[in-house]
Amino acid sequence: HGAQDRMLINIRRAVAFVVMVIQLYEPAAQNINQDKRISAFVNGDFIIGALFPLHHQPSSKKRPVASLGIKCGEIRELYGIQRVEVTFQTLDKINKDPNLLPNLTLGVEIRDECWYAPVALQQSIELIRDAITPVSSYLDSCPNHTGAQLPANEERGPLIGVVGPGSSSVALQVQNLLQLFHIPQVGYSTTSRDLSDKSRFNYFLRVVPSDYYQAQVILDIVRDYGWTYVSVVNTDENYGQSGIQAFRELAEEADVCIAREDSVLSNAADEVFDKVILNLKQDPNAVVVVCFCEGLTVRGLLKATRRLNMTNHFLFIGR
Repeated sequence: HGAQDRMLINIRRAVAFVVMVIQLYEPAAQNINQDKRISAFVNGDFIIGALFPLHHQPSSKKRPVASLGIKCGEIRELYGIQRVEVTFQTLDKINKDPNLLPNLTLGVEIRDECWYAPVALQQSIELIRDAITPVSSYLDSCPNHTGAQLPANEERGPLIGVVGPGSSSVALQVQNLLQLFHIPQVGYSTTSRDLSDKSRFNYFLRVVPSDYYQAQVILDIVRDYGWTYVSVVNTDENYGQSGIQAFRELAEEADVCIAREDSVLSNAADEVFDKVILNLKQDPNAVVVVCFCEGLTVRGLLKATRRLNMTNHFLFIGR
């Protein structure tokens, strides 16, 4: 029976992943609203919630219309889908190891947060509702429900924590919601030092260092190369703001002067990134640019330097 049970669990995980990928590639699945809830769910004695950016965030050019819901961007195969696969693989290893959790199994409910706070908050509410509401009570009232469903004779395990979301600014807002229900949250890439404040975020933990240590390392590199006059750019959200503030404080103590400063949203239009590069260009003596930026922000800046024929003008340094 043990081998059959493990095979059944593996089949369910495979089916859950395939169904989620199919749903993600449906155009209608990108509209996040209360009537269309998409998740990958595998039951267990205890459930871990997961918020991963399976889509890019909505473009700044496309303002959400309340009646149509929020339409996320393109699929994030490496940064999003890959995390779903790793989660299932990790659960398999944990549940197959008799020394880790004997006679217990971990389950998971994975939801798409689109690297966007409104979507992440909506999906967090769905996680909490799935955890505290009997499935039958809202399936009757929501016939189009596409979230976590269980066989009639199977009970859902309790939600014991949430992993993610990936962005610091989004995680801050999700934490404000989760701590109301005393649900622990673990950040895998959230580095804002604000989240270290246990008086405000008592249920938040993370597995990466805060921005302060990143700022210290960047400053050490700047000093090691003898750069004393630099510009700074940051993603215009909590991670970037917190990181640049930490670097600014450390730079002042180390007599490193900041020439120009700018910030930009990671989903900003091309012309906004062009303006940032042109602003930095106004001081020709500051060619080193310290960047506390998300990956999409860095990509936007590099594309702007190419459009403006300035690919060899700046040296960007950052996380």
